[in-house]
Amino acid sequence: MFDSRNLADRGFTVARGLVGADDCRALAALWADQARFRKHIVMQRHGYGQGEYQYFAYPLPEPVERLRQALYPALATVANQWNEVLGIERRFPPTLQGWLDECHAGGQQRPTPLLLRYRPGDYNCLHRDLYGDLVFPLQATVLLSAPGRDFEGGEFMLVEQRPRMQSRGEVVPLQQGDAVVFAVNQRPAKGTRGWHRTAMRHGVSSLRSGERFTLGLIFHDAA
Repeated sequence: MFDSRNLADRGFTVARGLVGADDCRALAALWADQARFRKHIVMQRHGYGQGEYQYFAYPLPEPVERLRQALYPALATVANQWNEVLGIERRFPPTLQGWLDECHAGGQQRPTPLLLRYRPGDYNCLHRDLYGDLVFPLQATVLLSAPGRDFEGGEFMLVEQRPRMQSRGEVVPLQQGDAVVFAVNQRPAKGTRGWHRTAMRHGVSSLRSGERFTLGLIFHDAA
């Protein structure tokens, strides 16, 4: 489904064609169905950038739930490997429900999968999606629109803040249905003195034209 080696080496990887074109359009069309969502955010009101996003309510739409369930087990394996090399005691359970039970017991009960819409001039500032003390260290974003047909610009960006070094930026090219899997907050990196943590943030560059929809899959719920 995705290349775990690139995820370990760079803190991100791309799962090509994870979602079919018809399903992408169907997911984007959910934007107008307000009953599906628990909260609507206008980015510029909060200094997050420019554009809009909506958090899904529980129960999640079936395609969103299916994707979240399908991705989690392999990501939990990677997350546990990361924690092991970093000397972090926490281990994530093998099933998403097991992890969400921990989140809910810790007071994080609000769903975090979201649908984002960008129009000309919109962008998303570099940020991290944390939402509480309990954080699953990996997440995914699926591009639902077709670059070059539906929109221009709006590139997915990652910035790695390396200790005692200048930050490193990456533009991740995506096609409709591709998912970028990446570190939420930090990833392990091996240096001359062993393993250390390097911080990561993500965002979206300015859209030049058209309309761009993405699906965000975050695996910890919000407080």
